[in-house]
Amino acid sequence: MTQESFTGNFTQTDPLPPEAEAAALAVMRSGRLHRYGEVPGEASEVSLLEREFADWAGAAYALAVASGGYALATALRALGVGPGDKVLTNAFTLAPVPGAIASLGAVPVFVGVTEALVIDLDDLAAKAGEARVLLLSHMRGHIADMDRLMAICDAAGIAVVEDCAHTLGARWNGVLSGRHGVIGAYSTQSYKHMNSGEGGLLVTDDAGLAAKMVLLSGSYMFYERHGSVPPPEAFAAVRYDMPNISGRMDNLRAAVLRPQLAALDTRCAGWNARYRAVEAGLRGTPGLTLIERPAAEDYVMSSFQFLLLDWAEDDVRAVVDRCGARGVALKWFGAEEPHGFTSRYDHWHYAAPGPLPQSDRVLAGLIDMRLPLAFSLGDCALIARIIREEVAGLAGSRQD
Repeated sequence: MTQESFTGNFTQTDPLPPEAEAAALAVMRSGRLHRYGEVPGEASEVSLLEREFADWAGAAYALAVASGGYALATALRALGVGPGDKVLTNAFTLAPVPGAIASLGAVPVFVGVTEALVIDLDDLAAKAGEARVLLLSHMRGHIADMDRLMAICDAAGIAVVEDCAHTLGARWNGVLSGRHGVIGAYSTQSYKHMNSGEGGLLVTDDAGLAAKMVLLSGSYMFYERHGSVPPPEAFAAVRYDMPNISGRMDNLRAAVLRPQLAALDTRCAGWNARYRAVEAGLRGTPGLTLIERPAAEDYVMSSFQFLLLDWAEDDVRAVVDRCGARGVALKWFGAEEPHGFTSRYDHWHYAAPGPLPQSDRVLAGLIDMRLPLAFSLGDCALIARIIREEVAGLAGSRQD
């Protein structure tokens, strides 16, 4: 019997909408790509995006910047993180998160990950006295119990910066991701929920922090031109103290993001439909652990994860290889050497991480897969059948 194969492209992104093409063309024709290139009486695309994003998030202030990593480092700088300071963060995250900490000369303190792929709140409570800031990564779209997390951090006087690169539009108990902590940071890199190639957004209700972040982004004292801007007195206190680390977004990227923001709810529903199709196809697969989602979590999943807990390395690698031979591209976070984005906390030697054996067990069996909107629901069902066949076949051989 001929095996089914999948012929789709897991790195394919869907084309930008016609409205984004038209907006980009208008900016290019104007020649005013720079963030402060507008003429009197004109609002720049960046300023318009900042106002629209602040309104969408229900935040007082938003700042559009050059990348998600820049957003994280800017948030930490605004909170006064500097050389030698310790910053709590997830052991399960992507390299730009500890990289943002290390870029300031600060020291990442890793908090473990649970089998639900969220930060271990017991470990967080145990380490709460070690730092005054938590850079929380909602890694791969999985949201921890934010009510308990904030209670731990509030009791310990810890400021929370939310890395929402994978949770744009998601909620916990009805509260938008990025709105629990003092600052929310988002990414608009091509494989995120809005695509500008590279880009980032920051939101906060704190006028003082917003003013610092605007100045850090390189306002050249043109801060009154921003779309959501704190009052002048917020800048008066800090405008000679904040270094210019230029990184505000340009008009071309802002122009292509504004139409995507308007269509975000529809796009998020599309990703979740694909996620649920794969989930349904994999449920009950011998040897495979699905990530069960709590009722309080209103997720947005443009990727899919499952666990092969306590499998031997060779067997996990065999699943990845066999699925790959049938056109299904899986990524394994348990590999000894980093492959693309699948690096682990123990790969980041600059952070000098200590052992986290429970997290090691989870990461050793963690499989990750992108879910492009270009895939149909039928594609997702086929992908799930292929994974199910290969995992079940190897699970059976492991028991023989």
